[in-house]
Amino acid sequence: MAHSIKRISIQQLQPGMFLHDLNCGWMEHPFLRNRFMIREESQIQKIREAGIQEIYIDTEKGLDVSDAPTEEEVRQSLEREMIEIIASGPTIPVKVELNAELVRATHIRDQAQRLVHDVMQDIRLGKAVELERINPMVQDITESVLRNGGALMTLLRIKNKDDYTFLHSVSVSTLLIAFCRALGMDLDTTREAGIGGLLHDTGKAFISDAILNKPGRLSEEEFEIIKRHSDDGWNVLQKTPGIGPIPLHITRHHHERVDGSGYPDSLNGEQISQLAKMGAIVDVYDAITADRVYHKGMSATDALRKLYEWSKSHFEPSLVQAFMRCVGIYPVGALVRLESGKLGIVVEQNEADLLTPKIKAIFSTKSNGYIKPYMVDLSRSMGYGGADRIVGHEDPHAWNVDILHFMGT
Repeated sequence: MAHSIKRISIQQLQPGMFLHDLNCGWMEHPFLRNRFMIREESQIQKIREAGIQEIYIDTEKGLDVSDAPTEEEVRQSLEREMIEIIASGPTIPVKVELNAELVRATHIRDQAQRLVHDVMQDIRLGKAVELERINPMVQDITESVLRNGGALMTLLRIKNKDDYTFLHSVSVSTLLIAFCRALGMDLDTTREAGIGGLLHDTGKAFISDAILNKPGRLSEEEFEIIKRHSDDGWNVLQKTPGIGPIPLHITRHHHERVDGSGYPDSLNGEQISQLAKMGAIVDVYDAITADRVYHKGMSATDALRKLYEWSKSHFEPSLVQAFMRCVGIYPVGALVRLESGKLGIVVEQNEADLLTPKIKAIFSTKSNGYIKPYMVDLSRSMGYGGADRIVGHEDPHAWNVDILHFMGT
């Protein structure tokens, strides 16, 4: 099957081809389905207008392109490039152990989620956003990231489908704060970015839950309603006393794309502020890694690969590369497969080499059972089993692994 899936450019797409994957975030295209037969030029034009440059076709179900790379060839090529980029990345030093920070981070996540819920409720009732409630929360998130960013980021990757809208805002805030710190930005800028992340989706307060949580693709009319949220949020925040330009830019422009294909203003390149570009990257990363009622979340590794692939047209390549180095190809909380056949959870990054983190081995694929957990420092390559290395990532659901149980909460 994999050999029949090929990546082609939009210029090569023609009627008679079967579209296997539109190759963009689920919120970036107006089609009811992701897979369908191309029957007329108007469909191709619609894809082009959505800013999509490359797509995947299934050559078993439609016309072929002889010299196009297969999906597997693209994946291997991208991952080779990513490993070179990520291996050279700096990480934020960890000040406290993961277990110690998880307790505090759980409290912060719950408080922040309630705060975003309250803010949305206030907006629906016509009340103003109270920055004096937002600032201390962002301060708490920032301090948690500085103590051990892996704790809060791990907790936020696990979202209840019903709470997605609120937890997504907390995730975007947390990831933006970590991203700013990784780029060496000052604390004031970092705080403002964190505020922008927490408030970036406030415009969704005006969208009905029936549309936000619809268990299927949106109609074109519903898609247009969703697209209004960045403008609506910006209008609300403009009335907020003391709000700075950074949260306003992030709120209005987190769906802009560097090739001009985004919304609401179709800005491109230098017209978009750096922090809004960073917000766009973080927003998509968190959205495509989350389980929703209508699609299964990707692993962190797959999501980074997709961002890297899309950075040729939609995102600033240098910022995507910096973000990849910030979170690491195997972030804390990721389930990975080792060459020895063990499955383990990443518990700490190695500052010198993001490809050799510390792993807590918990499961043997050879005996298909849990084992007594033990630590493997891949930078030293020594656990009970001697030398080992990561050969891939795994889906915790597929193995029925409760990540947080093994991380000490």
